[in-house]
Amino acid sequence: MTHSPTRRTILLATGAATLTAGCGEYGDGNGASGSSSVQAGTELAKTSEIPVGGGKIFKDEKVVVTQPKKGEFKAFSDICTHQGCQVTSVSGGTINCPCHGSKFNITDGSVANPPANRPLPEKQIKVNGDSIELA
Repeated sequence: MTHSPTRRTILLATGAATLTAGCGEYGDGNGASGSSSVQAGTELAKTSEIPVGGGKIFKDEKVVVTQPKKGEFKAFSDICTHQGCQVTSVSGGTINCPCHGSKFNITDGSVANPPANRPLPEKQIKVNGDSIELA
């Protein structure tokens, strides 16, 4: 006698597979995402492209560069430490995640608004003249 799976079993299996596939897309939520082919020395932007008191997101490089004060540049992972979503904006002195509303300070990546409870990991950059490069 053969046993055919029930509709419920098929739906549960499909849902579990979809959820598992979706969870792997953004990394593990600690700011470290999948492999990146970006090399040290890669120019991200000119210093004039990063607004004072704001920042710019480089999606392909998975980096956010901020300028908290004139001439002071910082860089952080653009992967939210809450559930691994990619941040999408920098405004009002914070780096903002659209998924659950987490916000991070542009000065040090610390949590300004939960649900995230860990800061964004800092990325190493160097300013070479008017160019901002990955270190």
